[in-house]
Amino acid sequence: MKLLSKYFFRGLITVLPVALTLYLLYIFVAWMEGLSLWLLRPLIGSFYVPGLGLVFAMLGIFAIGVLVSRSSVRRMLSFAELPFTNIPVVKSIYSSLKSFADYFSPTSKHGSQQVVILRMPGHAMEMVGLITRRSFADLPAGFLPGERVAVYLPMGYMIGGYTVFVPAEWVQPIAMSVEEAMRSALIAWMARPDAGPANPASQSAADAAPSQ
Repeated sequence: MKLLSKYFFRGLITVLPVALTLYLLYIFVAWMEGLSLWLLRPLIGSFYVPGLGLVFAMLGIFAIGVLVSRSSVRRMLSFAELPFTNIPVVKSIYSSLKSFADYFSPTSKHGSQQVVILRMPGHAMEMVGLITRRSFADLPAGFLPGERVAVYLPMGYMIGGYTVFVPAEWVQPIAMSVEEAMRSALIAWMARPDAGPANPASQSAADAAPSQ
């Protein structure tokens, strides 16, 4: 019975990430197509080809990207954002989501971010984080003097995180991309997302061992 349970859960954890990814993609595509067809129905009438709504939606997003690349359109957009940036609660949600989206924008300073290990002197504990700021010239007075960096420490399963300001000598860069570090934080560092078993021989031995 234990052997059956082991194989069942191994199959479940193999299928579940793929199934959830496909399901979320299906929901996104269905929502986009439904919205696009609702907007296009007065123009195309009963004419319909599967995927047509999604194609128009993607073209619309591309057109918006072209428009907001113009400084005049960005100024107009800043006025349209005023209700979202001044209403309490809404302001916090909108600003957080916009900052998160801007972080992955092609025009952002994403390349300046760096994955580091944070080690506090006198402590054996290590924490993995992202350097998000190296200059504090534009921040209010009150920060401690000396060369310091801002390090974001993501929490497991992306439920939040902490930003700490520490001396630059406390951090050490590691050979890991920002995307990989965020994916690892998402699963609480249980395993590197693109890594297999650390020791295939021991894994095979464990599989071959008789269940108790």
